[in-house]
Amino acid sequence: MSKNSVLDALAKVQVEVSVVLGGTSMPIRQLLKMGRGAVIDLDARHDAPVMVYGNDELIAKGEVVIVGDKVAVTLTELIDQNSDL
Repeated sequence: MSKNSVLDALAKVQVEVSVVLGGTSMPIRQLLKMGRGAVIDLDARHDAPVMVYGNDELIAKGEVVIVGDKVAVTLTELIDQNSDL
């Protein structure tokens, strides 16, 4: 298999990426009462690292940055998936 065909195959792989800023716990009735613009307090400070998940597995940690009018994440640490073996 040539290098280009491997790269072409990898380019077609889909990965769901999630970035977690923090978390909280609340009763569902409280969540259902919230309206547009409601604020939910999280258990993380504004300067705490965010967790980056790929297909529900932790793959990296990062920092939130503002780029123009967009919010982005700069990766600061990659998680070694083999560290549990």
